[in-house]
Amino acid sequence: MNQSAKHNTLSLITAALFTAVTAVCSQISIPMPTEVPLTLQTFAVALCGYVLGAKWGLASITAYILLGAAGVPVFAGFKGGIQSLFAASGGFIYGFILFTLFCGLSLFVSGKPLKICLGFAGLALCHLTGIIHFSAVYKTGFIPAFLTVSMPYLIKDAVSVILAFFISLCIRKRTGRIIS
Repeated sequence: MNQSAKHNTLSLITAALFTAVTAVCSQISIPMPTEVPLTLQTFAVALCGYVLGAKWGLASITAYILLGAAGVPVFAGFKGGIQSLFAASGGFIYGFILFTLFCGLSLFVSGKPLKICLGFAGLALCHLTGIIHFSAVYKTGFIPAFLTVSMPYLIKDAVSVILAFFISLCIRKRTGRIIS
């Protein structure tokens, strides 16, 4: 097996591992009255992007979403099925794609503050999709949806992005940055 094939195999295995990590972090969940639970998903998604980069991070999170849509209970509260993507928190789930992409793109820029800002931009887009989706499901305005399903989570999610970034530095250093 040539070096490129070994690299791709290792990247694929690592992406699958991060799909599993995301599924596990999704189950660390506190139910909320808004039907959008408090979870460690945002931490896992940011970590996935920061460690794997855009290409493999997107592969990992897409696999997570497809597994959940197919009925595997990987979403928060051990939920699965296509209906999960149309439920109150569905917008956040497909917002993970943009979130992962922006965290993954941080590998192409220099400077820790800029890398963290890219994570925050991805987080903002994830929250935006979640707010729009929630407001459509509950036929409410943007501001009430923001106050209900975004604002209460912002500090936890911002801390998650920062922690994921710094933990990713350790992971990438120890693995020799074998993934990208």
